[in-house]
Amino acid sequence: MSHWLIRNAELVNEGRRFHADLRICGERIEEIGAGLANRADEQVFDAAGLWLLPGMIDDHVHFREPGYTAKADIASESRAAVAGGITSFFEMPNTKPATLTHALLEDKYAIAAHNSVANFAFYFGAGNANLDAIRALDPRRVPGVKVFLCESTGNLFVSDPVALEGVFRDSPVTVLVHAEDSRIIHANLDRAKAEYGDAIPMSLHPEIRSREACVESTRWAVDTARRLATRLHVLHVSTADEVAMFEPGPIASKRITAETCVHFLRYSDADYATLGGKLKCNPAVKAASDRKGLLQGLVDTRLDILATDHAPHLESEKANPYTSCPSGIPLIQFALQSALEHVFDDRLTLERLVDAYAHAPATLFGIVDRGYLREGGYADLVLVDPAKPCSVRREGIYSKCGWSPFEGDTFRASIAATFVNGHLAARAGKLLDTPPGMRLEFDR
Repeated sequence: MSHWLIRNAELVNEGRRFHADLRICGERIEEIGAGLANRADEQVFDAAGLWLLPGMIDDHVHFREPGYTAKADIASESRAAVAGGITSFFEMPNTKPATLTHALLEDKYAIAAHNSVANFAFYFGAGNANLDAIRALDPRRVPGVKVFLCESTGNLFVSDPVALEGVFRDSPVTVLVHAEDSRIIHANLDRAKAEYGDAIPMSLHPEIRSREACVESTRWAVDTARRLATRLHVLHVSTADEVAMFEPGPIASKRITAETCVHFLRYSDADYATLGGKLKCNPAVKAASDRKGLLQGLVDTRLDILATDHAPHLESEKANPYTSCPSGIPLIQFALQSALEHVFDDRLTLERLVDAYAHAPATLFGIVDRGYLREGGYADLVLVDPAKPCSVRREGIYSKCGWSPFEGDTFRASIAATFVNGHLAARAGKLLDTPPGMRLEFDR
């Protein structure tokens, strides 16, 4: 068993910041308090000057296994997550084959049980013909069902209106949507091809995967969820226009919730000039005014959760021309440090950031005993050094694709350590020997 006493830390939890010690016994937090005495069997971690936060729960990742393991796999991406202070992840169903059956879902859980160093959960995918399988999902074992309202990375797209309505009406778990309107996107793409042929500039991506496409699709999803009383979560909101569709307030009182992602808070359409295809993702990174509006939506709790939408592709693929350049960005290892930049700039409080990346997903999905610094809860922790800058270099990247849009950036904070289920899994950005993570459980 793991026995640790973390001393002299500044804890941030449930809207409070306070100095205390934290004792870990086995997989769980045993005690939180000031001046805890060191026991003979405990290792001591001196956390003076460090922030002690709940480990980040990333409810939106694409780890590419099975089917696309040249780009990424559960082993590599979970290690990148833990190095960056992310202790639990929820992975999407657009793998190959797509996760459209219970057997395929359990196959992914079996891989993770052996290979993931972070805690894990997997979404079920919605298709045009698997409504009975969705109805049979166990809410205690599966966090949600993912619905693509347009074509995107992978082959999932619910195009049948009857099937789509059935998912919204009958799903026993949270319905999560990728909300973009395919009709609008195809019309925009056809115009771009007519003008540019095969030489479409990457900077046109936010005009092709446009604001209108996002707004129209999100409005449809929200209206449908209200009509059918669906428990809806709108993924990766990318425009300031969409923010007004969501209500502020505590996530526990909502049936319709939304998230944004770290790259929408860091980049704008001006960055296509330097990053090119490396910034291409769906939905697209848009204007600086959207970045500002999304951050304000997170501050105001209209946007409930901050996630990554981590989606690796090979660097060679991202160098392709627009129409053959895949959409998706590897983000997970440096996501927390990127988000902390808004804290340093006084645009977001640390307490609200912790709420958005840990408390809110734990509450939305009813994750058992995680997402908080609480006695008796699992010891999923991240220690942040707010006074030690960290520069992103290629040789320190754990994601299998081997690159990051953050390369060359210097963040003002470093990840000092990550504990997963009470085990010290990473220290100073370096992974340590650690047992596999655990399958997340849901109390609902």
